[in-house]
Amino acid sequence: MKQDMKIIRRRCRTAKMLDRLLLFLLLAGIAVFILYPLISLIGRSVFKNGRFTLEYYRLLFTRASLKFLKNSLWVASVSSVLTMTGAFFIALHLYTSSPKRRKRMENCLLLTMISPPFVSALAFIMLFGRRGLITYGLLHISANPYGWQGIVILQVIGNLSFTALFLLTFFDGIDGRLIMASRDLGADPFHTLRFVILPAVRPGMLSVLFTLFTMNLADFGTPVVIGGKYKVLATEAYLQAISSADLGKASAISVLLLLPAVAAFWLYGRALPSAGTFSGAGKMQTEWNGDYRLPPVLAYLAAGCSAAFFAVMALKYGNTFLNTVSNTSTGHIQFTLKYFRDLPRSQMSSFCHSLVCALAAGLLSSFVGILLAYYTRRRKIKGMAAAEFAASLPYIIPGTFFGLGYVAAFSHPPFLLRGTLWIILLNCAFRQISVGCKAANGAFATMDEKTEMAARDMGATALEILFGIVFPQLKQVFKICFVTVFTSAMTATGAIVFLISPGKNVASVELFQSVENGRYGVASVQAVMILLVTAAVNIGSMYLFSGKEKKRNVSGTDRCTKDV
Repeated sequence: MKQDMKIIRRRCRTAKMLDRLLLFLLLAGIAVFILYPLISLIGRSVFKNGRFTLEYYRLLFTRASLKFLKNSLWVASVSSVLTMTGAFFIALHLYTSSPKRRKRMENCLLLTMISPPFVSALAFIMLFGRRGLITYGLLHISANPYGWQGIVILQVIGNLSFTALFLLTFFDGIDGRLIMASRDLGADPFHTLRFVILPAVRPGMLSVLFTLFTMNLADFGTPVVIGGKYKVLATEAYLQAISSADLGKASAISVLLLLPAVAAFWLYGRALPSAGTFSGAGKMQTEWNGDYRLPPVLAYLAAGCSAAFFAVMALKYGNTFLNTVSNTSTGHIQFTLKYFRDLPRSQMSSFCHSLVCALAAGLLSSFVGILLAYYTRRRKIKGMAAAEFAASLPYIIPGTFFGLGYVAAFSHPPFLLRGTLWIILLNCAFRQISVGCKAANGAFATMDEKTEMAARDMGATALEILFGIVFPQLKQVFKICFVTVFTSAMTATGAIVFLISPGKNVASVELFQSVENGRYGVASVQAVMILLVTAAVNIGSMYLFSGKEKKRNVSGTDRCTKDV
């Protein structure tokens, strides 16, 4: 008996030590791979040769830099407003459509989000450039697609899917009883839209507007490819880091770009509580039953915006696939396999690097995000709320800031990772931790704790509860997080373009280099490769995690029922 008690005590001590070790590794990972790079980059912007200085910030207030700032604010503002307007009508059309039609359109929106970077720029240049298939081949004009107009068009096209799906969540949060009450009291469709629906989604519109502003302000790829002589701050940060190797000035520019990102996050936090005023949050909600119809003019406008968007998407992807096997630079289609032969020799190794990093980042980020939510929301350990906020920082700051932070932090001892694939993998993984954390928080809010309490009463350790009870119930959350992070890692450019090194390149950066060098046919082949592999892994992951299997009842109620 005493021997058994000793074994039990030893087992409990070991489990407690492993639990503390897991928590320590989690906190250490957040500190080293999130906070340390951010602090290092800020330090680079205020120190030069070991001395404190504001020289880099003074350089930002020259006439040229102020012009870049003005250009950045103008393009980001126009793109954000236009994207918000178009996405509002698309989301409104989905919200008032039949369930079958809405489901098909939602799936199409999700598919358009699995898009390699610069595909829109490729299609825009090949269709509407000086030798574009439409402008030169059909209309016989030589149009100039470069400039701020091209940047705005591509940013709007690139962000519409995400924005429409984001707004749709706010539409779905509207308490259906308010719409029905408005109609029962005699309000016409326009007044219902104005006084019920719009106030309900206004917080979401405000928060996503500032999120779009931050994303557009930090976008450097689109201005580099299509901006021409029109320069913005993000491209200047990229050029300072890559061409001039001036990490100090690039850091100062990135810190300047950080300010609107923090403001957007603050406004987003302020907007969410007010969203409950019309959403019926915390109450018994009644779903909208489909009796509400938009005013005819708005209905046609919303349907037109949706049709135009999907037509542009079909044109974009169709042109990209066409360009892999044809040459349209003469204004006519000439089929060829030349671009497959012209693929860089390093393409396959870069593609393998992308696949390995994306798979590993998806698994690591999903696991760490769920683990963070478990310790914060389920275990309610003091101080973990601060760790959760720190983990969300990479998700709300510009990608260039996080990428340059890794350059500043891991290019020298004690954490020398520059020149290895580890720096790319860790950057992709820790940038997306917030995805898993937020998804798990939502799942924990609906999960019953009684099973965990019963297991604890039966002598189960914290780790046994975590891996035997909690993780099996979060299988769906893990699947969604893995797919999201994998897709993001396969198509990421902004954060990792600064982290590549000879022999350690990735497919998305190879694609960016092909577009930048004007090799549009080769870039189309690279884009299609990324698109097909990403879609295949996403579908495979969905099938793997959703495969039919016998559900295990962790509470043991099945056995009890049989005994009865």
